Amino acid sequence: MSSIARGEPIALRPLAPQSAPGSGPALSVVAPCYNEEETLPVFVSRMVAACQAVAGDSFELLLVNDGSRDGTWAQIEAQAAQHSGVVGVNLARNYGHQLAVTAGLKLARGDRVLIIDADLQDPPELLTELSARMDEGFDVVYGQRRTRAKESAFKLLTANLFYRVLSGMSETPIPRNVGDFRLMSRRAVERLNAMGEQDRFLRGMVAWMGGRQTQVLYDRDARYAGETGYTLRKMIRLATAGITSFSTLPLKLAVVLAGAGAAIAFGLLLYVIVGFITGHVAPGWTSLAMMIVFFGVGQFMCLAVMGAYIGRIFLEVKARPLYFVDEVVRTPEAEPVNGPREVQR
Repeated sequence: MSSIARGEPIALRPLAPQSAPGSGPALSVVAPCYNEEETLPVFVSRMVAACQAVAGDSFELLLVNDGSRDGTWAQIEAQAAQHSGVVGVNLARNYGHQLAVTAGLKLARGDRVLIIDADLQDPPELLTELSARMDEGFDVVYGQRRTRAKESAFKLLTANLFYRVLSGMSETPIPRNVGDFRLMSRRAVERLNAMGEQDRFLRGMVAWMGGRQTQVLYDRDARYAGETGYTLRKMIRLATAGITSFSTLPLKLAVVLAGAGAAIAFGLLLYVIVGFITGHVAPGWTSLAMMIVFFGVGQFMCLAVMGAYIGRIFLEVKARPLYFVDEVVRTPEAEPVNGPREVQR
């Protein structure tokens, strides 16, 4: 049995200025893009400079267009024509951030892969520090937010609450204040790509894989331009996916709630029987109304929790492709992307 099969750590070679003949680049960068027309020129300029500082010319920058409604795809095509290391990936529709990242990871060929959003909230220049930590032998180096510039009190409060709830409920330790901004080794990327679940929560999936992981603290900037694509609805959906993917505690709480309801019902039954025997039954609708409300709410809560898990089962058993790629563009002299033109899983 090989050392990799036993799960023993292996030495990760540092980035080389150039890839060996016939191999992939030393570094891949996956950047999901949704309505980032204004930001892309600046992002590509800074990201290419950061890649060159770490890997020379041995890198690829995959810009994944996630069904943008503005001129993002046209801007991506222009950047791919201008920079030999830039690859444009156009998804068939808007699949969401997590699947856009998944599509980029499937196409990434680098020895190391960086995931970063194109809105410039996560600084591309931090790649140098992330790479230095990975040189120490880590499989994953993630950026952990120290501060978050120009974010509303509501966003900060809900984000903090979400991470606390997820940390307390999850069977897998998931770092707090950590998004998908991270650098991963080839081995970690291949393990992540082997996980074919439909409703994906990537930061939890990476934590679940294990291996040697560490963090780099940084200050998160405000968006360079435009508005965030993460609406409240999308954040709630992501939070639900995170909790239901990595914790069965809600199901256990539903059982506890049902048990508590049964205990209260039994107590009320005894009260009624004793009152009937002693002749001290107090007529009235208040107690009856409270009972109906309590048990009604408890039942609906249990059904909602079970429905969330049944919904996930429904999505998984269909086993549909995670996404479709309509088009991949790059400069003619660049190496072709591995795999079919229309990528599924």
